[in-house]
Amino acid sequence: MRPLTSQDPRAVGPYRTLARLGAGGMGVVYLARSAGGALAAVKVIRAEHAADPGFRARFRREAEAAGRITGPWVVPVLGADTEAREPWLATAFVPGPSLGEVVGDRGALPAETVRALGARLADALVTVHEGGLIHRDVKPGNVLLALDGPRLIDFGIARHEGATALTATDAVIGTPGYLAPEQASAGAAVGPACDVFSLGCVLVYAATGRRPFGDGSPAGVLFRTIHEEPDLDGVPSALAPLVTACLAKDPAARPTAGEVRDALAGGGADPREGSVGEARDAPAGGGGGRDSREALAGGGHGEGPREAAVDG
Repeated sequence: MRPLTSQDPRAVGPYRTLARLGAGGMGVVYLARSAGGALAAVKVIRAEHAADPGFRARFRREAEAAGRITGPWVVPVLGADTEAREPWLATAFVPGPSLGEVVGDRGALPAETVRALGARLADALVTVHEGGLIHRDVKPGNVLLALDGPRLIDFGIARHEGATALTATDAVIGTPGYLAPEQASAGAAVGPACDVFSLGCVLVYAATGRRPFGDGSPAGVLFRTIHEEPDLDGVPSALAPLVTACLAKDPAARPTAGEVRDALAGGGADPREGSVGEARDAPAGGGGGRDSREALAGGGHGEGPREAAVDG
């Protein structure tokens, strides 16, 4: 979170801006307050992108669809103005660190925490997919860990199924290391299965502290994602078969988000019972149980997630 600059608006629609949560190629995300006092994260799209009729059409359709999506593990859309010179979309503000921040600071999570986390994120994806959207950027930076459980954020690059005409066919949309092989292949059809692949990558990261296709240059990571098998060393044996299925190269071979949710819940971590915080008391990544719990449950709304939210 950073102070507003002299170039930042002091108001966006009915929201009074308070600080910057992040910035990227697409625009800026602000911490803002409504007239009623509620905090919100307001994403403002840069005018140069909004000047593209195709981009604005996609943003309009997705804002409308995202506004209809509700669920315990997704962040609700509070309002939007898709016709403004710089279109904006407001979502509820979630106070909590990102999964990426927590694992980066404290190390890998206990197996049961990963199971509960995965069940809830899969449940969020079921909600997104039933709403006719594909998220396309499921990654640790887009998972916020609130006291009562995780929230999947950033539908800024989500899209309707079948809305390929609104997206350039040669554009790679997503984050290398978490995007599916078909997302990195020009002209390939992209469907809900790409989110399941990304979820598998997130679960590997949560369980091991490492990305399944390694680090390095984006091109190198994309190459390994398409042509090589993931590194699952350290993934708990109880989770490995499901994670392996999620990371199948063939989208048709992957389970659906609903099947992932049911498999994880059936393994003893019901996504509707308890909270991820309750599982954090177990030691993880070499850190003490209480430290792990505090790292996951405490902290402010990190800068990383909101930077990710505008880079798509």
